[in-house]
Amino acid sequence: MADIQKKWERLKVDYLRYIKAERRLSDNTVAAYKRDYDAFMGYVMHFHFAAPKQVTPEIISKYMDWLYRSGCSSASQARKLSGVKSLYNYLLINEQIEQLPTDSVEPPKPVRILPDMLTVEEIDAMIATFDMTTVKGCRDNAIVEVLYSTGLRVSELVSLRIDNLFFGEGYIRIVGKGDKQRLVPVGSIARDKIQLYMELRHPKRASEATLFLNNRGEPLTRIQVFNIVKQAARLAGIDKSISPHTLRHSYATHLLEGGANIRQVQELLGHESITTTEVYTHLDRKHLRSVVEDSFVDLDL
Repeated sequence: MADIQKKWERLKVDYLRYIKAERRLSDNTVAAYKRDYDAFMGYVMHFHFAAPKQVTPEIISKYMDWLYRSGCSSASQARKLSGVKSLYNYLLINEQIEQLPTDSVEPPKPVRILPDMLTVEEIDAMIATFDMTTVKGCRDNAIVEVLYSTGLRVSELVSLRIDNLFFGEGYIRIVGKGDKQRLVPVGSIARDKIQLYMELRHPKRASEATLFLNNRGEPLTRIQVFNIVKQAARLAGIDKSISPHTLRHSYATHLLEGGANIRQVQELLGHESITTTEVYTHLDRKHLRSVVEDSFVDLDL
C-alpha cells in the first residue's frame, strides 16, 4: 500500500507541474485540480488499493456514484470528473497508458434550479407598493408590470427603445440574445402604465430613445432594475428570493396554466431551444393573470 501511495504522490507532482507549465492554467485552477486529484486519489486508495495505471472505467463509475451518495452536487460531480479526465489524458499523452479509462463515463446531467415563482396576489402586492404621485413611482410600476406581462429578460427591458413600441398593433419588438428579434404581445394595463410614465418624463429627456431612464436621464442599468424589483418585494412582505427573472419565470408558468402551448411560450420567451422551455412543464401551475390573457386576445394567438 505504501508503494501505491508513492506512485500517486509522484504522479501528482508531475501532473500539477504539467498543467501549470504546459497548459498554463492559473494558480486558482491548478489549486482546484489539486483538490480534485487528492479527492480521487483518496477514494481509490481507500476503496480499491489501485495504482494510477490500474484504475478502470468501473472504478471511475463507482467514484461518481460515491460522490452522488455523498451529497455532491451535479456541478461538483462534473467538475471532479473533468479533473479525472484531465489526469488520464496526461497519462495517455505521455504514453503511460494505452487507452483512457474515462471514455465510457458520462458526467451527470445538470440539475436546473428554477427560481421561486410569484403568485398573482404577490405580483399585485408588489405593484401596489409604488407611489404613483411621483415619476419614479410610475416608472417603477411600469417596469414591474412590463417584466411580468411580457416575460422580458432584464437586459431586454433596459435596452427597450420607444421606437420598438407598437401599441396600435398590441405588441413590442424585442432584440434578444444574438440580436435576434421577436414580437411580444403587450396587454392594455402595461400599455397604459408605459404611456403614463412617458407623459411624465422630463421634457429634456423626451428625446432619449431608450424607454426607461434613471433620474439623470440615462438608461437604467440591470442592477438598478434588480434593486427596484427587490425593494418592491420587500415592501410587499414577500419572503422569497426575488429578481427580475422571477417575474419572467412566473410569466411563463402562468401562460402554460392559461392554456398556451409550449411552442408559443418558447417563442414569446425567445428561447432558442425548446428544451429550455420544457422545464416549465414540470411545475405546479397557478392561474393566468388577466392582463396576460388580454395580451393573447389582442394578437389572436
